[in-house]
Amino acid sequence: MKLQKHEVLPSSLPPIGISREQAAALIGIGPTLYDKCVTAGTMPGPRVIGGRLVYDVEEVVRAFRALPHKGSIFGDIDDEPVAGNAFDDAEED
Repeated sequence: MKLQKHEVLPSSLPPIGISREQAAALIGIGPTLYDKCVTAGTMPGPRVIGGRLVYDVEEVVRAFRALPHKGSIFGDIDDEPVAGNAFDDAEED
């Protein structure tokens, strides 16, 4: 009987490398928008293992946390546009 991927690691040891789809889902967007963020340099690209593309969870989380917050202490959070990152004018897939 072959073990499934999620059965190989105990729940106390989450993976440190994930797929493109998982990297996008981790930050709450689709893979196409994630690709645009990689191209813009706001999200990390993959590492290569035997020809397979694998994204580092810590790098994805760190890049996400470095993105600017919407709003500021001087204005209403819903009135101020966010500028200067790969999410500008991007369409969600």
